Amino acid sequence: MPGFPVRRHLVLALSLALASPLTLAQQATGSTATDPQQAATGAQVPASNVLGSVEVSAKLDKSRNQISTSIGASQYVMDAAAIDRLPLGDNTPVNQILLQAPGVVQDSYGEMHVRGDHGDMQYRINGVTLPESISGFGQMIDPDIIERVQLLTGALPAQYGYRTAGVVEIITESGAHRHHDDKEDGDGDGDFGGRAGVTLGSHGTFNPELSFHGSTNKWSWFLTADYEKNNIGIENPTKSYQAIHDHSQQLKGFGYLSYLLNENARINFMFGVANNRFEIPNNPGQTPNYSLAGVTTADSAKLDQRQRETNRFGIVALQGGFGDTDYQVSLGQRYTSVDYHPDPIGDLVFNGVAGTIHRSNRANTLQADLSTPLAGGRHTLRYGLYASSERPVSNNSSLVFPADANGNQTSTTPITIVDNAPRINARTYGVYLQDEWSITDRFTLNYGVRADKVNAYVKESQTSPRIGFVYKASTGTTLHAGYARYFTPPADELISPTDIALFQGTTNQLPTNANTNVRSERSHYYDLGVTQKLGDAWTFGLDAYYRRVRNLMDEGQFGAALVYSPFNYNYGRVRGYEFTANYAKGNLNGYFNLSQSRAMGKEIVTGQYNFGQDELDYIASHWVHLDHDQRLTGSGGISYNWNGTKFGVDFLYGSGLRNEFANSAHLPEYWQLNLSVARMFNLPGIGKINTRFAVINAADARYQLRDGSGIGVGAPQWGPRAGAYLGLSKAF
Repeated sequence: MPGFPVRRHLVLALSLALASPLTLAQQATGSTATDPQQAATGAQVPASNVLGSVEVSAKLDKSRNQISTSIGASQYVMDAAAIDRLPLGDNTPVNQILLQAPGVVQDSYGEMHVRGDHGDMQYRINGVTLPESISGFGQMIDPDIIERVQLLTGALPAQYGYRTAGVVEIITESGAHRHHDDKEDGDGDGDFGGRAGVTLGSHGTFNPELSFHGSTNKWSWFLTADYEKNNIGIENPTKSYQAIHDHSQQLKGFGYLSYLLNENARINFMFGVANNRFEIPNNPGQTPNYSLAGVTTADSAKLDQRQRETNRFGIVALQGGFGDTDYQVSLGQRYTSVDYHPDPIGDLVFNGVAGTIHRSNRANTLQADLSTPLAGGRHTLRYGLYASSERPVSNNSSLVFPADANGNQTSTTPITIVDNAPRINARTYGVYLQDEWSITDRFTLNYGVRADKVNAYVKESQTSPRIGFVYKASTGTTLHAGYARYFTPPADELISPTDIALFQGTTNQLPTNANTNVRSERSHYYDLGVTQKLGDAWTFGLDAYYRRVRNLMDEGQFGAALVYSPFNYNYGRVRGYEFTANYAKGNLNGYFNLSQSRAMGKEIVTGQYNFGQDELDYIASHWVHLDHDQRLTGSGGISYNWNGTKFGVDFLYGSGLRNEFANSAHLPEYWQLNLSVARMFNLPGIGKINTRFAVINAADARYQLRDGSGIGVGAPQWGPRAGAYLGLSKAF
């Protein structure tokens, strides 16, 4: 990784770990302090002269958990059991899992919006940040790997930078701990096991999966592979039950390997791959807008547009402790690409442009996080750094027609325009320092600062203070509040600098000739919340947030290709409220979330060439809703275990995303109701089989997510129609 002293950092951390004289056969001396927000995932290490690999792994899990804090932030946690209660269980895509959290709004193409942001999500696996990837339709992370997922929002501590609308912290399964299916049926022994399963159902769904886990004296591992094909890979542009030309094939794999160096250190390897192919669904009955030589008829139901997405990453992390300090140092690389292939004839006839688009990005990352207790545990100092080097590529080759000054076609013979972005080496650097101060047994304060610098299409930097606290006012009542200054650079792989002059005098002539490089977003974020436990079963929460923004960043779909491009509003303001209720007692579990949000922007100052002059003029003097602003968003569910049979129902509600000129209106509200039943059967000669039957959108509600209008909004999109699915799985 040019420009980064990566090898020096890794060698230093490895040397510190190996310097400890302790071995697996010696007594544990690690700290037994617990995370102030929640219990550690590992079990307490027994006072024994000989520790097994499972106990050492648990102790190191606890050490890893000490590195991070969530003081002052809002958090929503789902463990493997909660995911299993969803209608599709751990076959539920990760974005659908996160839609059960408050403040998360669903959009087309699998997009999510957290608290009024477009994307701006950060994914971490076992404390390691996954390098940036290109937004696409496919899901990278297989839910089968998740032991626990936590969504952090609000005023985040200083260790979290760049993508801060929502931080998805995933703790994975590992070979040292049995899979939750094994725990349920009692077949797993922790040394070697796995699970095989398949889901079949509506829309041509065929989804087999296979996972293995195991451990030896020093090694442990968890491997999973998942393949899915269906006929509704992308949302249907019409309300019909069957989408036209919407077949998809998606292949995912993930691996986690851990090697114990000694009682205080281990090396972890993570790798993942996703190879997804999509047909772009057709919208029949469209009227041709252009004439192509030799073509007399065109049918929009027969277009053949396709998109392929490739995503793969590898991460090596050294994790452990020396003295009282816990640490994790990781090196990672991720390659991601999106290739859009048009229908050369159809795109020209209907859109006046047929663009073949390739975007890719290779990102190398270095991350180091450390935690040191001071003053007898009253203070915990956390500090670290993050650096990345990215090489984004954007190549476009477009067929267009010649046109006059008004955009009217002047020839039926297309010409080719090549618009390839200049190659750059985009670099990001960040450091942070923070202190968690346990002032009393009830009051904990976390304060710190981070400094970030980006050198890409623009050169920018910012120093960002953070402060947050948690106060246990009384038994069952907990208050939290925080302030954060945020610095959010644009995603380099989404930026495609356009030579405006290339398309002048063609049918792809841009609406305006103004063009300014996308800027980093800067914001002040305030968050205040309270949780209240009533008895042993009920937990209620109320949260309020406000964000004041300069260079508010948004993304839009401009043109026929389903690829997003970023732009900035000069000013932004976002505010909202979230209410949550959870019930858990015996065999009954339930939850309910309701969120209210307002996300507004004013004056588009970058990427202006994508907008008409009338729209630019209006937004320059008026506050407008962001296209993904949704006033009310709700989710909820109930599950009940009746003598081993698990019944479940959940729902999603939305008051409608924005549409029409300058996002002045919104689409109708919608509900989606899902049902499920699951049971374990013991079949002669086969053993225990876990069966699940689920109905998605059981009422077959027809609702529209997008209608093709609004700022930066592309094709119309409808929510899923009713579908029935049968899942079978067996642990071994």
